[in-house]
Amino acid sequence: MPARILIIEDDVELCTHLSNHLSRRGFTLNSSHRGDQGLALALHSPVELILLDIMLPNESGLNILARLRHERGTPVILMSALGAEQDRITGFSQGADDYLPKPFSLAELDVRIDALLRRVAIDCGTRTPPLPARASALEFDSYGRDVRWNGVAAGLTSSEFRLLCTLHEHTGEALTKAFLYQHVLHRPYTRLDRGLDVHVCNLRRKLAAIDVQGLRIDAVRYQGYVLMCEGA
Repeated sequence: MPARILIIEDDVELCTHLSNHLSRRGFTLNSSHRGDQGLALALHSPVELILLDIMLPNESGLNILARLRHERGTPVILMSALGAEQDRITGFSQGADDYLPKPFSLAELDVRIDALLRRVAIDCGTRTPPLPARASALEFDSYGRDVRWNGVAAGLTSSEFRLLCTLHEHTGEALTKAFLYQHVLHRPYTRLDRGLDVHVCNLRRKLAAIDVQGLRIDAVRYQGYVLMCEGA
């Protein structure tokens, strides 16, 4: 069954252009030119991926993303003419899976969409080896791409779930940023890219919010990150 993509973009010409292109590629498309209508479609329609413009006339795309993340972990690619680093960081901190600065080519859009859909497919089959006894209350939900501690869901995004799974599979081993960018975010690492750091920050915050015990994500100077587990 072809993946279903929702486009939330107020530029009618661009939205039509993207819809026609992605339809020719075999995707099932739905679209909205208003943020509130787009959010309703995202919450109540079956969707595998959302292309979301930040600069919408009636409501910021970032606000829509934040509201969406309270109920859904649907992968989201933000689209915006705002290309500053802080704008990208804000987007990732709100739960975006990728960020595509305008103007962009259809070829780049195709690569980003294909990579994100591959990551979703991989997530559904993610292996989660058992944790040591003191952290055994942490449960991985590969289908929902989330974790639970004593039955309470963390509300992870797809990227955060994939990051935690990767760190967990290498518990106690320092993983470089280059490795994590390739295996988690599926893009090369550059010094100006803060995407991974934002995902780690969000992951720490969400695990702390559900009072996860016995696990911590440490930064390793000049390398990357390591997941430490008490009893491991």
